[in-house]
Amino acid sequence: MPSVDAGRRKVLDYMETNNISITDLSVVYGLKKQDLASYLNGKLETVKGNQIILRIISDYRIR
Repeated sequence: MPSVDAGRRKVLDYMETNNISITDLSVVYGLKKQDLASYLNGKLETVKGNQIILRIISDYRIR
């Protein structure tokens, strides 16, 4: 499974810059806060986690 570490870091930077909380994103994407936090912190690397990271990057046009 390919790594999305660079994308994960960019999402976290974007969230910090724009004052977006993990709670807010978890509500938007219908996820448990703990699951999203694990995906974003790299503690849980699954296909679903990678898909969520890529979807956030696409939806928010993070570059």
